[in-house]
This record gives sequence, structure tokens and C-alpha cells, in this order.
Amino acid sequence: MRLHVVAIAAFAILHPGLADAAKFDAGAVNTAGFNAKVAKRLDPALVKAQILLDRVGYSPGEIDGHDGDNFAKALAAFQADHGLPGNGILDQASWDSLVGSNSEPAITDYEIAKSDVKGPFRKRIPAKLEAMAHLRTLAYRNATEGLAEKFHMSPDLLKALNPGERFKASGHHIAAAAVPQPDLKQPKSEGVKAARLEVDKDKLTVRAFDATGKLVGFFPASVGSEDKPAPSGTLLVDAVNFKPSYTYNPKYKFKGVRATKPFTIAAGPNNPVGVVWIGLNEEGYGIHGTPDPGNISKRYSHGCVRLTNWDALMLASMVSKGVPVDFIGNGPLQAEK
Repeated sequence: MRLHVVAIAAFAILHPGLADAAKFDAGAVNTAGFNAKVAKRLDPALVKAQILLDRVGYSPGEIDGHDGDNFAKALAAFQADHGLPGNGILDQASWDSLVGSNSEPAITDYEIAKSDVKGPFRKRIPAKLEAMAHLRTLAYRNATEGLAEKFHMSPDLLKALNPGERFKASGHHIAAAAVPQPDLKQPKSEGVKAARLEVDKDKLTVRAFDATGKLVGFFPASVGSEDKPAPSGTLLVDAVNFKPSYTYNPKYKFKGVRATKPFTIAAGPNNPVGVVWIGLNEEGYGIHGTPDPGNISKRYSHGCVRLTNWDALMLASMVSKGVPVDFIGNGPLQAEK
């Protein structure tokens, strides 16, 4: 991937007006400092904080510049691990610790590649599972959606950082979040490895710990549903499958699904389980991606543990068969049963 950090001066050449700090743009994000009065939408400091959290392994979910629950959960975890009050409130001490964790600019220049825009794309994706089964692929709807996921951003934020850009032609330079990309081709002996996972059904989070007990990954999650509550106790990672298809079993009896026979939905990032399936050793349960990253921990998952596609890929790069997965807490949905 042709991703590199550039100076703000270079950004100004590629994107007229980036040097104007009064605008919401790459320059405003990269030069943002702590401000106790956080804007409700597209705050440059919040965008910067979300990107920095993502970089150091505390995922805020979809980077959107909004002060929401997933940002607060990631910040609280970061604070607790860095000797700060784990209240999820961005203060000066937390800001200084985050900024001190990485000196590189939060926003980078990215040249759109041919692979980003060539498709195939699936403009319309039906809401019902049975209708999805008739499609040959569950691809991205357009290049904008694909690029937003590549950089862990909401499409609205990507567009706000690149006004006037249509994201349809390769060779164009855009401003994007400088976030890590999992290297799934590296040898299994390399990279960060998880020795244990913890799924918190109350806090709606997944934590990955290494063999020493150190936290090496934090992710917001959707866990369980009224139809199919998440399991309890300890399960084991059974397999990791990339680009999975999804097979519906009628015995699940999901609301709104009338099928009485199994059916399969083709692979793709807009597949119900996203781009990766981390199967567990209990039938029908796993940790997986999602076609709807903006609703992680805000809407339920059909019994499984749902992460953003990029967080699921990052976690998949850390785990292997046999890693224990501890389910803790009751979960509000399970408590209602």
C-alpha cells in the first residue's frame, strides 16, 4: 500500500486550503491541541485522539470525530494502562500521554490505487438475509466505502477531509487516517500474539492478552442478542477463516428470517460476518467482522461477537487455534431472558 506521512506543507500543495486551521481538514487535525470544550461533531482533536488510540492498540471502532461510547471505552482502557484515572474523559494528562505515544502526523497523504477503484462493487445490498443469498458477492457498495474501511474511518469523515473528491479515479491524492494495517502474510512466529481473549458481555468489549498477561489489543464489540445470547465460560479458538461465506441454520430462528432450510450467503466485506471468521469450539459461535461498522456495540449481534472488519482482521493476525476465549459478565440482553 502506498501510504506515507507527509509534512503539512506538502498537504497544502495537494489540497488547497489545508493550511487554513479554521477549516476542518488534515492540517487542523495534525496541529490540533487539547481543548476541554469538545465539539459534538467532527472535532479535529477528537479525530486525532481516535487515530492515536487506534495506533497504540486501543480501538475506538469507527474513527468519526464524535465523542461517543466506543471512544470513551478505548480511552478508559488506555488511561488505566498508563496510570491515569480510567474514566474515559479526555483531559490534558490523557492528551499528553496519547500525543507522546507517537510523534507522526495523524493524517497522511494517500494516492488512490487502481485496486481501490476497479471493483467489482455491489451498489445495492438487500437488508434481508434470504435476499442476500441470491447475490454472487457481497462486495463494497463503492470505492468510498472501501477506502473508509481501509483507513478505519466513517465515510462521512473521509468525505469531510476531502471535499469535492469523488473517490473514483486512481492517482488522486487524498487525506486519510494514518492507522496500522495488519500484515496477514507475515510468518506466524512474528508479530503480536494473543495467548488469551476476554469478551466482556456487560462492557461490550474484547481484550487480547499476551502470554505475560499484558493487554495487546482492545476492541469495542457487539455481543449476543435476544434471539441467541452469547455463551458463558471459556471456549477455544477453533479456526480462522478469511473471506468467509455465511450459512444460515434455520434452528437459529432469527427474527425476520422465514427460511426453513439452510442457505448460504457469498463472501465479501458486506457479508453478515464481514471479512474474517474466528470460529470457536461451540457450533455457530465465533468472532467476526461486520458490514455495519458504525453500529458496533450499539446494535446486537446474532449470538456471536462482532467487531469492525479492520479490528477483526487485526485480532485474526494475533490468534491461532487453541487460544482460550473467556466470556465474562451477564450481558444486558442475556439478563433479560
